[in-house]
Amino acid sequence: MEEVLPGNDTHPVVRIGDTVHRPTSWWTPAVHELLKYLESIGFRYSPRVLGFDDQGREILTFMGGESGKDGWYKIHSDSGLRNYARLLRGYHLGIADYKPSSDSIWAYAEGGLKPGEIVCHGDFGPWNITWDSETPLGIIDWDLVFPAKPSYDVLYALEWSAPFHDDKMAVEWHHFESVPDRKRRTDVFLEAYGTDRKQLGDIVAGVAETQRIVGDHEKLLAARGMQPQVDWVASGDLEVIEKRAQWTEAHRHLFE
Repeated sequence: MEEVLPGNDTHPVVRIGDTVHRPTSWWTPAVHELLKYLESIGFRYSPRVLGFDDQGREILTFMGGESGKDGWYKIHSDSGLRNYARLLRGYHLGIADYKPSSDSIWAYAEGGLKPGEIVCHGDFGPWNITWDSETPLGIIDWDLVFPAKPSYDVLYALEWSAPFHDDKMAVEWHHFESVPDRKRRTDVFLEAYGTDRKQLGDIVAGVAETQRIVGDHEKLLAARGMQPQVDWVASGDLEVIEKRAQWTEAHRHLFE
């Protein structure tokens, strides 16, 4: 019996027993190659590839736990935030020696790695982690993996966990009871990940650049007819993303 999982209205994802059946796209072969590598090294936070069903959907193992909107609450505390950062570090260490095929086709790019790059998750938000209380159980939604420097994932995660958003969004979207101390949370994340401000460079400029890259990626997928990106772009989301990047740049004092 199929159970439609929430959060994927344009690309329905269903659970059948202990498996998940998901639509495929041009990036699926590269993603499967990556997931099979993670399985080969015993990385326990990624789903296993089980093949395809008779509808052409990919079949992955089901990653139990809470995810989606529940993920926001899991990183409010310092312990949850640290676990989130350590999970990202664990993935980056696990994938460090992986060399994808030179003809790989990703959501946003083609080819292998350039010097200093790894295959980043590309969408490492708390909504894409499965949780047991504040303990991560798995990482889901690997469709948007692509070659980039590890700092891309770090800065992306910081945007959504510090967060690099205004007070209204921090309370209404991230569900903090009060406006968080963004500078302290940035430092907690970086320490748990195993880096610091000196190594990462200008964090504020880096997050703003990452926000704009996300906009570029959204525009690219929309141009290829992908949903929900087509609707997002049509509704003015690229302008919203640019305003967020400008907010980040104008509020450096909150993060340093």
